[in-house]
Amino acid sequence: MQESGVPYFSQWETPGMTLPVLAEGWQALLSDPLWRQSGAGTVEEYARSAVNVCGMACLKMILAARGEIHPTLELARVCTAYGGYVVNEIDASIKGLIYAPFVSFAAEHFGLGAETMTGVETSAIPDLLSKRRFFIASVHSAIRWPQRKPPSKGGHLVLVTAASQQTIRFHNPSGHDKASQADVTLPLAVFDRFFANRGISVDA
Repeated sequence: MQESGVPYFSQWETPGMTLPVLAEGWQALLSDPLWRQSGAGTVEEYARSAVNVCGMACLKMILAARGEIHPTLELARVCTAYGGYVVNEIDASIKGLIYAPFVSFAAEHFGLGAETMTGVETSAIPDLLSKRRFFIASVHSAIRWPQRKPPSKGGHLVLVTAASQQTIRFHNPSGHDKASQADVTLPLAVFDRFFANRGISVDA
């Protein structure tokens, strides 16, 4: 497949932070030199939030494809106001992305047609993309290493930009190197091992 032409953004401001985050947890992001670009008020806010904003990175890429650039955590802040994220006031843990509030947020703020999808067979994604331009797919984050068998499906979001009956192409906000970040192309059967059969279709 050809390149998508869709701008790529990591969920970290420095795309190379994936392996440190995997090794050290969110605290690794306290040393991200580009954290201010996220829209966070403090580096602590950035570090705690960035591990949960794969969905906002997908939205940022969709908006960038039509020429708009929005800081990732500014998007997350407004999405939280809609209920797309729920912050635990005791330990500052974050639950989300919650799909239904995100759909409302995307429609009201950006005029995006979006729909929550469940029970989506991997083989149906090409037809789905013939109706809407993008599909934000729930996959296991280990998809950055497609040769591995994931322990489960879902829990991480990637932006699918194209699919045929044989292959699928996507941007992964937490890819650890260039090959696993932008315009990743995998056989549908490999993608299926990670895909939780749910996501959000989006028409920009």
